[in-house]
Amino acid sequence: MTRHVTAGATLLLLVALLAFDHATAELNPYKAPPLLALGSGIEASGGFCGALPD
Repeated sequence: MTRHVTAGATLLLLVALLAFDHATAELNPYKAPPLLALGSGIEASGGFCGALPD
């Protein structure tokens, strides 16, 4: 019984999160980064936590 309740609550929260994101986010496929950028020539942006200072 507990497993069914937990699985149901998890699925409900996941659907609620997806619905909230879809309702509040501006969808623009032309501004979105590629799903997989392997060999696309796009450079990574942002920092790397393991990078040591110069």
